[in-house]
This record gives sequence, C-alpha cells and structure tokens, in this order.
Amino acid sequence: MTLILEARGIDKTYPGGVHANQNIDLSVTAGTVHAVVGENGAGKSTLMKILFGVEQPNAGEILLDGKPIVLHSPRAAIAAGIGMVFQHFSLVPSFTVAENVVLGVEPRSGLKLDRKRAAETVQALAERFRLPVDVESPVERLPVGQQQRVEILKALYREARVLILDEPTAVLAPQEVVELFAAIRSLTEQGRTILFIAHKLPEVLEISDRISVMRAGKMVGEVAASEATEKSLARMMVGRDVALKVERAHKGPHEHFCRIAGLTVKNDRGLDAIKDMDLVLRTGEIVGIAAVEGNGQSELFDALGGLRPIEGGSVELGGIDVTDLSVEEKRDAGLAHIPEDRIATGSAGGATIAENIVATELGDTRFVRRGLLDGKAIRDHAVELIAKFSVRAPGPDAAIGTLSGGNMQKVVVARELSAKPRMLLVSHPTRGVDLGATEFIWQRLAEARDGGASILLTSADLSELLALADRMIVLYRGRIVAAFANTADLTPEVLGSYMLGFAAQGHEELKAALA
Repeated sequence: MTLILEARGIDKTYPGGVHANQNIDLSVTAGTVHAVVGENGAGKSTLMKILFGVEQPNAGEILLDGKPIVLHSPRAAIAAGIGMVFQHFSLVPSFTVAENVVLGVEPRSGLKLDRKRAAETVQALAERFRLPVDVESPVERLPVGQQQRVEILKALYREARVLILDEPTAVLAPQEVVELFAAIRSLTEQGRTILFIAHKLPEVLEISDRISVMRAGKMVGEVAASEATEKSLARMMVGRDVALKVERAHKGPHEHFCRIAGLTVKNDRGLDAIKDMDLVLRTGEIVGIAAVEGNGQSELFDALGGLRPIEGGSVELGGIDVTDLSVEEKRDAGLAHIPEDRIATGSAGGATIAENIVATELGDTRFVRRGLLDGKAIRDHAVELIAKFSVRAPGPDAAIGTLSGGNMQKVVVARELSAKPRMLLVSHPTRGVDLGATEFIWQRLAEARDGGASILLTSADLSELLALADRMIVLYRGRIVAAFANTADLTPEVLGSYMLGFAAQGHEELKAALA
C-alpha cells in the first residue's frame, strides 16, 4: 500500500499559548478513507487546516507522494492535488451548479464563459463519481445534501487526489448519508483518497478503512476500522468510558402544559415557515422535532421563544395565553430557551461567565441589593453553577468568549436550567460539543424532564433525537407530516423518509399520534 500524504512532527502553538497540535504524525494510504476523530478542541481542525494550507505549522513537515512539500496557502494545496470541503459551504447562491464548480478556472470561448462546455464537463464529472445533481439549477434551489455535492465537484474539477471532508454528515438526512457514502466509495475505487473528519462514530466505523484518534492536541492512536468499536473509540477520545444513554420518561398521567394551535410563522423572506401547526406538550416529557435544515424548525423555536412574531394561531403555557408576550414575559411564565447558536444568540462573548449566567435574572431579588446589582451574590451564584455543570474555566470573571465551544454551551445550559423552567426549548444542544460534554448535557436534560419540565427538542443529529425524545414529530416544509407516540422502535431510515418528503402519515394516524 502506497502512502500518499504524511504529516511528521506537526506542531502548532497559537498566540496566547494554546498548543493545538503537539508533535503530530499522520500517514494516509492512497485510495482509502482515513478518518480523524477526537473531541471538540482535540486539534483535528488545526491539523486539517495545516494540510490544506490555511494554517502554517511551527514545526514538522508534510510529505506528498513521499516528497516534502510546503503548503503556504490553499491555492498551493489545490495545485498539489489536495482539496477540502468545509462544514460551511462557499457557494454563490444565484449561480448554477456548473457556474459554481468552474468558478475561477472557467472554460472560455474567446473572452466569455463557455456555458455549454462548463455544463457538459460538470455533468460528466457528476456521473463519473456518482454525485448526481442538476448542473443547470441555481444552487439556492438545492437541498443541503446536493449543495455538498457541488462542493465536492468543485474539488474534483480542480483534480484533487486527496479530499478532506470536514463533518460531511452533520446536516444530512440518513438517505443523503447513504448517497454520500456511495459517492465516497466510488471516489476511492477510482483512486481518490478521503480524509474524513467526523464525530458520529457509527458512520466513521461504516465508511473508514483506518481511524486516527486525537486527544488534547496529541495523536493517541490509530486503528483499523474493522478492529474498532464505538466504545473503544470513545474511550480513546475521552480517556474514559462514555455512556451516551438516557432512560425514557415513565409513562403516567402527565398533564398538558403547552398548547400550540393553528400556529403560523413567516421566515425572513415573508414566506410561511410554519403553517397552521397544532401540537400539545405534556409535563415530564421530551418531544423531538426531526427535520432537514430549513424546514421551519428554526423559525418555530424563535417564535415560541419570543424572538420572531407569530402571524397566526396561539400558544398557551399552563393555561396562560403567551402568544404575544415579550421574551421577558414568556420567561416569567416558565419558558427557557437553549438556542441553536450559542455565540450569536445564546451568550454575550465579551461579558464574563458570571454576567452571562445572570443575564436573564437581573430582576431577581437574590442578585439585587438596595436597588443595585449585588456583584458578590452574582459571582457566588456563578461559582456554584460552574462547579455543578463542570464548566472548565479559569473562574467566573473569565470572558465567556474565551471558552471552548463545549464549555460555552455548558454555561448556556446552566443558565437556562438553573431557572427551573416549566417548559424548555432546546435547539442542537450538542452541536460542535465533545463526547464528554454531550453525555453531561443529555443527563441534565433528562433530569429537567424528570423534574416535570416540558421539553421541545430539535437536533440535526438523529441519534441524539432518538436517544432523548419520548415522542417525535417530523417537519417537512413547515408542516407536521409524521408523529410517533413511541420512539423505541424508530430508526433514522424511517425518520429520513418523512424528513425528505418521501412519505407522510394519513390524517387520522397523525391526529391520533398528536393527541
């Protein structure tokens, strides 16, 4: 077996002393899928950026086909045959697929873009590598799974022999993952090499030939996928056994707490994101919402949390109509919200941990003394929650923006759960969060449910939804198309068929499951 890409002794320290990569060795065999896994902050992204020329190492060398190479920029990496598809795509929405793929290296007829040749070339490439897509369609009309194919085609058009895929399944439905894996296998059969960065261990084990594991900036091991298990990989990643399992809620006469009736919410373009939704949530249960990104779940959570106007219908919490109440008034009625973007809407990056924790409780008498905020009480409260929620931080006075993603998320979770909410909106609670923090957050959500809270949960990770949800609904184009009163026998494949619009429950079946 021939090595195509090697990293030897890669070391990277950022200003401020963060030692992201420590003497990293990585050897990738040509024509294989080589996965790199590790917790958030383990150094995976830094290593991949170095291999793609985005970052420069402080020490070490990179070899391509056994020869040392200096990748001083992404342009140099592309010229050497290394491509990378990032989690966040860089496509021009109004351009067609073909125009996006050839952008910057266009076939020309005189001084003009040869659109016919561009479309034919991209079509041939898509067929060759099993990446079917309408090359004449504007990218903005494509679902996220097909947009990802466009990014892969961009790299292949530039003759990438090594393709780095950064969390490629994070926003895909199960059927789209199957299609992606078929394409990956076609790529390796035709001599391409894949570096696969992911955190979903079942998928890593399914698609990879070899797996390298990183922890705390170091490479801690490499194994053949055939010799690894989810449990063994998790232990290597975290340094201990991890149990990602939550007991389901006990069935009982739980009372209805939240009633959503005829709810209509518009998106930023003025179109209906949610249309005429009816849903009831009971105390002591977690209701999961499965949906491909862009099917109304974000607008629904924003509207319920008071961040977006409700165009029609009503929302009641504990018999109180909260439809038109402000965020503060909804919180007073027992609502809390863990938003999908912990940076933009979940926290104030320049403020301290203590300030972020108390931000929603500035009127609480515990934190006010003689009409002024009581700094000591606020700080003591933060110290208590930092310990209770295992936040790794220098102290309550540290800026939250200096924390890792997992620890920042723990602060947001600590703030929202410490309010002892009667209803909790939870969006993507462990996105970008490592296994240890995921385990911790899952347990805290289960404790809140067992304490009587009604929890509405959405996540792009179907394994998370299936692990946590007691009931499940599926959204497609802003409408509930399926509902399941019992999630014990649900599979990602069944959910995926509804998420992609391939199936929909009948009216009576849906009505019974939602009752």
